[in-house]
Amino acid sequence: MADTTDTGTELVRRSLSDETEAIFDERVEEQAETVAELLSDGELDNPSFALGIEIETYAVDDSGLARLPDPVFEAPCDRELGLHNAELHTEPTRFDEDGIAAQVAQLRENLDASRAAADDADTEIVLDAMWAVPPSEGTQSYLGDVEDDEGVTIAQNMTASPRYWALDNEILAQGNGSVSLSVPGAEVTFPSILCESLTSSIQPHLQIPDADALPAYYNAAIRTLGPVLALSTNSPLLPVDLYDVDDPERLLEETHHELRIAAFEQSINAVWNKVRVPEDIETTHDTISYLLDDPTCAPFLREWVADGERKTIDERLWEFDHKRGTYWRWVRSVVGGQPVGEGDSRSVRIEYRPLPAQPTIRGNVGLQVLVAGLLRGIVATDHPLIELDHEAAERSFYAAAEDGLEGDLAWITADGEYTEANDDIYEELFDLVRTGLDVQGVSSDMITHYIEPFEDRWAHGVTPSTWKLDRVRSELDAGFEDAVRAMQRAYREQSRSETPVADWE
Repeated sequence: MADTTDTGTELVRRSLSDETEAIFDERVEEQAETVAELLSDGELDNPSFALGIEIETYAVDDSGLARLPDPVFEAPCDRELGLHNAELHTEPTRFDEDGIAAQVAQLRENLDASRAAADDADTEIVLDAMWAVPPSEGTQSYLGDVEDDEGVTIAQNMTASPRYWALDNEILAQGNGSVSLSVPGAEVTFPSILCESLTSSIQPHLQIPDADALPAYYNAAIRTLGPVLALSTNSPLLPVDLYDVDDPERLLEETHHELRIAAFEQSINAVWNKVRVPEDIETTHDTISYLLDDPTCAPFLREWVADGERKTIDERLWEFDHKRGTYWRWVRSVVGGQPVGEGDSRSVRIEYRPLPAQPTIRGNVGLQVLVAGLLRGIVATDHPLIELDHEAAERSFYAAAEDGLEGDLAWITADGEYTEANDDIYEELFDLVRTGLDVQGVSSDMITHYIEPFEDRWAHGVTPSTWKLDRVRSELDAGFEDAVRAMQRAYREQSRSETPVADWE
């Protein structure tokens, strides 16, 4: 039976014990053998490609960042790390025109219901990648409000979850009790990984029907990270009260277009190098080996939280799945996950993880469709992008995080030539996206509806981050803090309109 007598802090202490880690690691190894057998036996193959998505959000009220009230989570959204966070997600659908329409319908229904519940409590759920307007008590006070419960650090504005608390205490122990963030204009230290809740991401999922084909899609995904991230950047500013700004223009020039990358990596990677661009894989079995080799972080045992025998595959692989939750790579494979449809079968999918939340449902689904179409197009055409050196792909990714569409990106053309010419890169990228979507039976009208706004972003040099920075510049006569607040108000209004970013005023 589940041990319901332990308090949350007692579960944290048990999680961080050497005894628990030894038991957990032994179970993970045994369960990994089960996954490997399923893979070898063809049990992870499925009849179709499929799509899914996760979208993180945050809440604001009239003064700034706000905690979400409990009734919001009676709507179809889930709690996330911070009390101001919520997550929307979809059930997987086939990767075709009807499946894309179903993804949109699910997201709209879930967002509308969640927003209605939030509106009833005088809060607003925002589709955005980083909150720049702090809560009324200030960012440092909000993120730094921690209590010590006999040696266990409890962040007061973190969702009350023993798993989150255990992660926090494990990572704080690795980082000598604090987490530091160093980016242009700000050098700040926090007593909790709650600072990671600054960020809101989206994660498109692509189910691969032939499990043996995973390496082709996975390695291609790594090589697309830079150009895709550059099209989507949306977190150029931290909360405004974390800055001590003498020269706002210089800050706006030097800041990263996607601060989420630095915030997540620096909040987790104090000692471990867990958040990073992953290594290539040669076989699908490699993803299992890499997971086993990854340092164990804040292990839990199923009997602490669930009763009964392990009858389903989810229950049998519980610790294996738990460890995968701390395998923080910017591309992550899920071998043995839930497929489209009902029953106890399993699948193989890719989680594409470095992307910021976009301002609108159309933008978020468009990015989901762009990623899926791009990977499908690369593999379907046997495009030589896979020959791009891994180190060059990694540099391209971090260049995109820092400089957006002006970053030094890298690509291999259809002719097998290396290029850093962004015009050539995006011409091929959009052709591959359209090819991949066409292969999956998506109509030209639907392709245009979701992909043309991203083509316009490239053509006009406008992404959410460039819009934000330009809007702050236009308001600087009022002072830096007031300019950021004005920008965020305008962003919220524009995002409610569903107008593509390249057409924002």
